[in-house]
Amino acid sequence: MIDENVKIHDQLSLEMKVGFVAKQKQKINNFAFNVWMFIPNSLDINRFTYTKDDFYKDLTSHIRLITPAYPLRSLADPASSPFALLEKSIHVLAKEPNKESQLDYENQLKMFLSILKSSLREEVSHVINSKVDSDRESLVDSYLLSAGKLAQQYRSLRQNLHVPTVSDELMDYFLFGDEFMSNLIEEYTFRMIELLLLLHPPLCNRKKKSLLDRIQEEKAYKERHGYLIVEKNGHSKNQELVFRLGMLKKYIESNLFLDVKKQKDGVWVEQLLFSVAAGLSMIFATFIAFSFQQKYGSFTVPVFVALVVSYMLKDRIKELARYYFAHRLSRRYFDHKIEISTHNHEIGWVRESMDFISEQNVPEEVQKMRDRSSILEANNRASSESIILYRVLMQLNRESLDANSEFPVAGVNEIFKLNISSFIRKMDNAEFPLYQIKEDESIEIIPGEKIYYLNLILQARDELQWDYKRYRVVFNRKGIQKIESFE
Repeated sequence: MIDENVKIHDQLSLEMKVGFVAKQKQKINNFAFNVWMFIPNSLDINRFTYTKDDFYKDLTSHIRLITPAYPLRSLADPASSPFALLEKSIHVLAKEPNKESQLDYENQLKMFLSILKSSLREEVSHVINSKVDSDRESLVDSYLLSAGKLAQQYRSLRQNLHVPTVSDELMDYFLFGDEFMSNLIEEYTFRMIELLLLLHPPLCNRKKKSLLDRIQEEKAYKERHGYLIVEKNGHSKNQELVFRLGMLKKYIESNLFLDVKKQKDGVWVEQLLFSVAAGLSMIFATFIAFSFQQKYGSFTVPVFVALVVSYMLKDRIKELARYYFAHRLSRRYFDHKIEISTHNHEIGWVRESMDFISEQNVPEEVQKMRDRSSILEANNRASSESIILYRVLMQLNRESLDANSEFPVAGVNEIFKLNISSFIRKMDNAEFPLYQIKEDESIEIIPGEKIYYLNLILQARDELQWDYKRYRVVFNRKGIQKIESFE
């Protein structure tokens, strides 16, 4: 199964998060993910102005394990697998502080907190989307109880690290996790309040004090332990806090990111075909030289001219043959092949490719989903949209995934971030004046804004079915304004 989500990452970047879920009873799982990008012709994005290298400079991708799923109330149970494994690793570390126990302790610490983040996020979503008001209220109470219980249980493990065998560096890892957890509880409790206020105001009024008390407890705890907190008039301190939040997030979640080894796909075949191209050009030059030598002798003017011309044509034949083979090769091979592994054990591979294609080569289903307006269809008779096809193939080994994790890992997420700076380079100004007549018959200028549409058609396939989804990115020189989704 493939699950995807497209959202705004920042003003000039959109993010596509694609989840590849491997089936439990199937050893080898194959997936395909294609994106058609329909780009307005006025932006002058085509194969001559926007190369593959330009595209891959604008595209950033990260591959990570899907965070194991645990309900928040289950995670708060001291006997739960993540907490029990963390507690066990700390006891082993205190008893035998060797390299193996240190690595296991750090890995369990990171995994527990990564799972906690996912559980908090899902719990907030579950509360907000609950259909029954009475259930929603009890879910808020359960969230507060579980969050407080988890914080208390984690912090109770600190005393087990206060032994001579545990270094200050190893203790720092625990404190990083403590600070990260406190920030998480504060962040998702604020998010709970915001969403309840927006969607369920009566419940928010009843539960706001309890939720704010939970936030105040975490704030007071951070102050007592010297952790950074938000300060109303502390610009530099808040800058430092934002930086630290990012560093803590990267440290804790680093355990989920996979090792990747990227290389060009079909390298050996490419070199073989280029050698064939060189051989063909040499055969031509040698044939011309032998033919003229047999007819005119070895040291004559016609042989001299023939040799010069043959060597001139030889280079052209070589380049034409290389271009032909490279073009044929690109149809069969991808641009890159990426081997993905965890703990030095390969769990699968990814292939990716980008090409400009003509509208005639777009599948009929994709053309229907593009759903152009009549004015755009009329305009396309003069100048059609540019179309980029970005393709991804992925293969995951279920046995390797299970063998290299103590937790139930569903599969991997690949996160793509596309920077659109290249797309806005030739845009018109965003400001556009509009005019209307006021009641006193004077003319009033209304500020308008010029926008462009980047249409994305996503196609996902596993062994069972194809799924399609359309997104429309609304953007202009100021950046991305919004992303619309069409089922």
